[in-house]
Amino acid sequence: MRVGLGFDVHRFKAGRPLMLGGIEIPFEVGLDGHSDADVLLHAVMDALLGAASLGDIGDHFPDTDEQYLGASSVALLRSVVDLIHERNYRVGNLDVMVLAEQPKLAPYKKDMIHLLARELAVDEMDVSIKATTMERMGFVGRKEGIAVEAIVLLIDSAKER
Repeated sequence: MRVGLGFDVHRFKAGRPLMLGGIEIPFEVGLDGHSDADVLLHAVMDALLGAASLGDIGDHFPDTDEQYLGASSVALLRSVVDLIHERNYRVGNLDVMVLAEQPKLAPYKKDMIHLLARELAVDEMDVSIKATTMERMGFVGRKEGIAVEAIVLLIDSAKER
């Protein structure tokens, strides 16, 4: 078994859709980034890559590469999952913590969990998404952006046989 930790942060930016966990969230601003800036999926990808000792998303999808401009983070996640499977790992479980003053994520968590479970080929019970505020402290508390932490357990499929 291997454990990976991911963290990402993006600032809010007007004129962009807000993508979180592969879901478009109705909100007055989106997040700034080279791809679709899905901070939740970026943290998950970094956790997966870290657990498999494959670097980070910047190594695989650099923001200097125009082919990733506006890219769907769901598509990038699929590429990461393929890399994980190529190394004979499968996801055991995923735990995600979203740090955001706004928007409220409760109405969208079920859809995010469904999408992540499908993309990671796990049961929905193996995916946890939680959200908290920063009690108005720091850049998240000032409503300047969103931060996400993710931790994942990978299981070596070759050793299960």
